[in-house]
Amino acid sequence: MLRHEFQPGKLVTGLFLAATAVVYAGDAGGLWEAPWFAAVPLVVGGLCLAGVTAALTRGIRRRAGARAGAAGGQR
Repeated sequence: MLRHEFQPGKLVTGLFLAATAVVYAGDAGGLWEAPWFAAVPLVVGGLCLAGVTAALTRGIRRRAGARAGAAGGQR
């Protein structure tokens, strides 16, 4: 299997979409009542948090890359 870079923003998105699916699966199964608009704050909130997470990850990786590049140039 090919290795790929870990992307926490996609993980956050997946978790919130899975949580939305669980809410509606519970509603369909009769375990609880979920209003039709419950998906909106879950999905929008998850996408916003995923965007913040992705931006933070990019900033941290960019800063770490700049440090590695600067340290590699000095001997």
